[in-house]
Amino acid sequence: MQHKMLSRRRFLFGVSTLAAASVLPGKAMASVGHKRALSMVNLHTGQTVQGIYWQNGLYLNETLQSFNEVLKDHRSGDVTHMDPALFDQLTRLTGNLGFDGTIEVISGYRSPASNAAMKKAGHHVATKSFHCLGKAIDIRLPGIQLAKAHKAALAMKAGGVGYYPQDGFIHIDTGPVRRW
Repeated sequence: MQHKMLSRRRFLFGVSTLAAASVLPGKAMASVGHKRALSMVNLHTGQTVQGIYWQNGLYLNETLQSFNEVLKDHRSGDVTHMDPALFDQLTRLTGNLGFDGTIEVISGYRSPASNAAMKKAGHHVATKSFHCLGKAIDIRLPGIQLAKAHKAALAMKAGGVGYYPQDGFIHIDTGPVRRW
């Protein structure tokens, strides 16, 4: 009887997995039961981090905390809880581009005070920036043309995508889908 119950559970799990797959983007299901990892360097602090941040359906808190530290506000040293969905977007973007190197981070978290100071100094920053919420990152991918990375980010149709060719980076965030 236990053997049948186990088979029935496996069957129900399989059906529920297929149902979930029908509503998830194709790339998301490719990660089920696998790992998601990133390697990043903060160009302002020189801090680096690499690690598996998601495995077998679970985010790994220790790795996420190390990501938060590297993505801290380099002006104030403030650290926040970055949105794990942002790391999923980075993983999807780098996967779509076939990039397996170290992501260069221009800006991760930005404290509200840093954001206000930048705005006062004449920088073009949003008053309600997603950087202040831990939901945005400005990056470049060494060896990948910026225009190609921008196009790939837009194709994902996930969050905001900004293009800054004069400064050599793209912006992605987990907010509503939009572009600039």
